[in-house]
This record gives sequence, structure tokens and C-alpha cells, in this order.
Amino acid sequence: MTPTNNRQGAKVFLLALCQGLMMTGNSLLMASSALIGHQLATNKVLATLPLALQFLSTMLTSIPASLLMGRIGRRLGFMLGSVLGICGAVVGTFAILSGSFPVYCLATVLIGSFNGFATYYRFAAADDVAAAYRSRAISLVLAGGVIAAFIGPNLANWTRDLIAPAVFAGSFAALVGVYVLSLLLQLFLPSGAATPTMGIAWSGRKLQRIAAQPIFLAAVICGMLGYAVMTLIMTATPLAMRVHDHIFSDTAFVIQWHVFAMFAPSFVTGHLINRFGVLNIMVCGALLDALCVAVNLGGNAVWHFWAALMLLGLGWNFLFVGASTLLTNTHTPEERAKTQGLNDFLVFTTVAAAALSAGALQHSLGWQWVNIAAIPAIIVVTLTLAWFKYLVPRPVPV
Repeated sequence: MTPTNNRQGAKVFLLALCQGLMMTGNSLLMASSALIGHQLATNKVLATLPLALQFLSTMLTSIPASLLMGRIGRRLGFMLGSVLGICGAVVGTFAILSGSFPVYCLATVLIGSFNGFATYYRFAAADDVAAAYRSRAISLVLAGGVIAAFIGPNLANWTRDLIAPAVFAGSFAALVGVYVLSLLLQLFLPSGAATPTMGIAWSGRKLQRIAAQPIFLAAVICGMLGYAVMTLIMTATPLAMRVHDHIFSDTAFVIQWHVFAMFAPSFVTGHLINRFGVLNIMVCGALLDALCVAVNLGGNAVWHFWAALMLLGLGWNFLFVGASTLLTNTHTPEERAKTQGLNDFLVFTTVAAAALSAGALQHSLGWQWVNIAAIPAIIVVTLTLAWFKYLVPRPVPV
């Protein structure tokens, strides 16, 4: 292996660890945030508002974060994001101790801002990689999320009563340590990761021209709606399991295996994309989402929630890695920052809306309607992939 490949391998490994720590925090929040919101909010319809604000702040941070990293480099940008995450975990601990719903919302905004930087881990891995290996680099970084499957939900379960009687205050205190470790790891990113490589932020083609490309439209629509379906169902799951009298350890178990299914396939998703084509893998992702809805509509036992969220995680992985791979073919290096920023802005706008809708749908209409609401998005993803596969001419098969 050449020195260049060694450096790239080290960068991918470190980014995968950072991804794992970021998702450890997110999976902890997946398992607990809606329950904390329900515990703190006077109006229970707002139980998922903190999680929605987390995604909203990720959306609002995504473009500034991308442009900032285009000027100061990936490493400094990622370190700044980790500082925001640490602040968010500290504020969240205080919010739960004081019983303040508005302060808890502020905590999730800070953590969402951290995620606005951290969402570029996957693209940082593909920055200096040949086109044929980009999907593999992206998927290997996302595979770091396997760490989160076993740490995040269990950390929430083990520490929820650590600072009694403030349930989950101990979980947020533990989250401070997770984000500090992420910051320390980023110090060891190769020096090349700290060098601005994206050129002048607004050079290259106009953003409108980039966004008008069919491949960009396919990537964004599938990325937006695939992530939104996952968020809608996943966010409502802890509330639905509570309604059906399942204990929190069962909820943590379901979320654990959901996160595992989200990221474990990443070890092979890049290979599957290279073997069978990115569009075929994305179609499989949409079909897995449809199966998830079918299982959820079939019953409310723990195994129904477990099986459905496993299918949901697999579907998300195939759609998200596929959409990220498509996006890397839409821009030149100097257009990278603004293109990736626009993509993540659009994706997390939709995700924030899905997270907020989850609480309202679950509280007002119930679990079945949460799943029924996901069906139109799955249909749109499937039709978009069929349009791009069969009706859009392109020089290279994808």
C-alpha cells in the first residue's frame, strides 16, 4: 500500500470512529428524547419538538458548516462542531435537572448544530478518493455507526437513573464524555484533512444549474424522503411502545438493533453498489421501507417493533449511501462545498418536519397513522428511481 493510501486509510478509520461517537449520541437521543420531551412538556403533542429542533438546527447549520470547512478545512470544522456538542450535552443535563422544557430544546439545538458539521464525515472520506471507490469510502465511514448500536441505547438505559430522581440526566452527563472523546480523536486526523481543499466557496457553475441536473434531483429526493421515512417511524417508536405498555429496556433493545441495521450493512453496501448498481440497491431500500410499514401495521408486540425497525434501518442504509454516492457525481471539486451544503440543507429540512410530525401524529391519531403517513414518501422514492433509471439518458450506467 502506498503512503497516500495509508494516509487515506487512516483518515477513513478516524472518521469512522468519529461517526460512531456522533451516532452514539444520536442513538441515545433516538431512544430517550421523545420520552424526555413527553416528561418535560406541558402539552404532550410537543413531545418530539426537541428532536425536531435538533434536525432543524442540523439543517440550518449544514450550509454554513460546509462553506466554513471549504475555507478552514475539515478538521477545524469538525472540532468546532464537537465543542457545540459538548455544550449541548452540558445544557441538556442542566435542563433535565431543572425540569425545563425550553432549556432542553436549546440543548437539542446545540447538538443538532454539532450534527450539522458531523454529517460531512462521509463526504470527507470521499474527498481524495477515485470515483470507483467513493461509495466504499462513504459506506466504511457510516459503518462506524455500528459502535453506536451497542453503546447509545444501552448507555441511555444504564444511566437513565444515575442522577435520581431526574430521569435521563445521567444519560446526558455521559454524553459529555462521548463528545469530548470525539474532539480528541479529531486532533489526530491527518494534516491533509485540515487543509482547505474545496477552493473558493462559490466558484464553478451556478448552484441553480447544478441543482437542475437529473442526477442531483434523484439524489436529493431519495435522500430527503428516505431519511424522512426513517425519522418519522423511528421518532414515534418510543412513544408507541410506551402507549402499548412496553418497558424502556425493550425500547432500548429495539432502537439498538435499529441502529445496528442502519450501519452494519455499510461494510458491504459499497461493494453491493459496485456489483449491482446504485439504483438497484436504492430500489431495494425503498422495498425494505415498505416491508417495515407492513410489519408495523401487523401488530404491536415487541417483535413487531424489532423486526420493523430492523427493516427500516436496512432501507435507510441502502437509500442514504446510494443517494450520497449519486451526489458525489454531481459536482466538480470547487463546487463541492455548496453542492453538499444544499443537499444536506434540503435533507434535514425534510427530516425536521418528519420528526415534528411524528409526535403530533402519534399523540393525535395513533401508531397506525404514523406508518400510513410514510407510504406516499416511499411511493415517490420508487417513482423517482424508476424515472431516473428508465427515462433519463446518461453516458455511464449507475
